[in-house]
Amino acid sequence: MIKQILLRRAAQAAFVAWGVGTLTFIMMRLLPGDFAYRIAAGRYGYDYVSQAAAEAVRADLGLDRPAIVQYLEWLLNLLRFNLGDSLVSENPVTQELAHQLGSSLELAVFASFFALLIAVPVGLYAGRHAGGAGDRLSLMVSVILRAQPVFVIGLLMVLAFSLKLGWFPVAGFGSSEYLILPALSLALTLAAISSRMIRNSTCDVLASPFYRFARFKGLTEQQAFTHHASPNIALPVVAFVSIQAINLIEGIVMIESLFSWPGIGHALAHAIFARDVPMIQGAALVMGLIFVAINTVADLIVFKLDPRQREETLS
Repeated sequence: MIKQILLRRAAQAAFVAWGVGTLTFIMMRLLPGDFAYRIAAGRYGYDYVSQAAAEAVRADLGLDRPAIVQYLEWLLNLLRFNLGDSLVSENPVTQELAHQLGSSLELAVFASFFALLIAVPVGLYAGRHAGGAGDRLSLMVSVILRAQPVFVIGLLMVLAFSLKLGWFPVAGFGSSEYLILPALSLALTLAAISSRMIRNSTCDVLASPFYRFARFKGLTEQQAFTHHASPNIALPVVAFVSIQAINLIEGIVMIESLFSWPGIGHALAHAIFARDVPMIQGAALVMGLIFVAINTVADLIVFKLDPRQREETLS
C-alpha cells in the first residue's frame, strides 16, 4: 500500500511539473508588453534601459525564436532536471531557488506549528462544549478571520504590534523576531478553518456509537476520549490539513511580499514583474512539488493511523 501511495504521488508530481511549467509559459506569453524590454530593465534598471539594450537582450537570450521552440527547449531541459538560468541575474534557477527555499520552508513550518497550537485546543474545546459560549465565540472569530485576505491580517498585525506597540520589526529578515509576525499572520488564517474542522470532527466522534459504547463499558470520559476518540478525530483532520496546504502556499506568496521575507513567494512576485520566465516556472514548480510532498506525508500518516487501510492491504 505504501508503495502504491508513493507511485501515485510520483506520477502526480510529474504531471504537476509539466502542467505548472506549461501553464506558466503560456500565461507569461499572454501578458502585454515587450519581454526583452522588461528583462533589460530588470538587469540595468529602468533609468538606463533603452531600445538598443532591449534588442541586445533579445538576441542574447534568443527571445526572437518561435515560442514553440523555446517551450520545447524548456521541456527538454526539465527532463534533464535543468531549470535553466535566470534571465535577470543569469544565475542558475536551481541555485536561486535553493537559497530561497530554506526561508520559505522555515516560514511554512513555523506558521503550521502556530496554527496547530491555536486550532487544536480551540477546536477540541468547542467540540466538547458544542453550542456553548466558547463554541459560539470561536465560530464568530473564525468567520471574521476567514473573511479577511491574509495580507489584511498581516497589515493589521504590523499596525498593532510593530507601529503601535513596537514589539516586532515591520519587515525584514535575520533574527527570530522577524519571523513572528509573518508566521502568526499565516497561522491565524489556517487556524480559523482548521479549528472548525477539528470542532466538527470532535462532535461527530463524541456522538458516535463506538464512543458511547466505550463509556458504557465503564471507561472514564478521559480514558474514552484518549483511547477511542482522539485517533478518530485525527484522521479527517490530517486529511484536511493536507488539503489546506494550498492555502498555506498561496498565503506564503502574499505574506513574503508584504514582510519582505526572502523566500520563493517573494522571488516569484519579483520574477513576474521582471518577466523572468525560468524563475517563474522554477518557483511555481517548487511550490507545486511542495504541495504534492505535503499530501504524500498526509497519506502516509493516515495509513499509519487508520487500521482499516492496513487491513485492506493485508486482505
